[in-house]
Amino acid sequence: MTNETLLALIGFALAASITPGPNNMMVFASTVNFGFSRTLPHISGVVAGFALLMAGVGAGLGAVITAFPSVLVVAKIAGALYLLWIAWKIGTTRKMASGEATTGRPLTFFQAVGFQWVNPKGWIMGLTAMSVFTDPADYARSVAIVAIVFGLITIPSISLWAGFGSGLRHWLSYGNRLKWFNIVMALVLVASLWPMLR
Repeated sequence: MTNETLLALIGFALAASITPGPNNMMVFASTVNFGFSRTLPHISGVVAGFALLMAGVGAGLGAVITAFPSVLVVAKIAGALYLLWIAWKIGTTRKMASGEATTGRPLTFFQAVGFQWVNPKGWIMGLTAMSVFTDPADYARSVAIVAIVFGLITIPSISLWAGFGSGLRHWLSYGNRLKWFNIVMALVLVASLWPMLR
């Protein structure tokens, strides 16, 4: 992989990872409701799961999706149903006590890893990155580079959203602010499905 290709890959990974999407919105809402430390397993699961998804796409799942587009349709439907459930859980969280949400709990590491495999945005990013940035002459190495770059770029990208959530915790702890924040976040999460399911 040339330096120019690597820089383009880093730019693509940053743009794709830092923009609003299901992972960023879920982590943002989680840090507001549960705090940064309780959301760390969720963040770690996103990073690990997304890097594994990228490696899986490069190792042949991308070819399976291309050959059998219905597999992606099933992943999109499963992801949409899971996101609707998460949106419901976020939207119905109402109170904080002692700085922690009194209802619900953040996603675990393994739930966040598992979500990546039904995350439509993740699949689209993976298929795009592997088709554009891999080198057929050195395929295995270039797949590893793409997966590692995305894993590394995901860390600061998702941490930024977690930081936004942590910063809003105090302000949202007054009155009905948390209730309305969670309703809005649930609606944003549902709205994020639209471009992925078209």
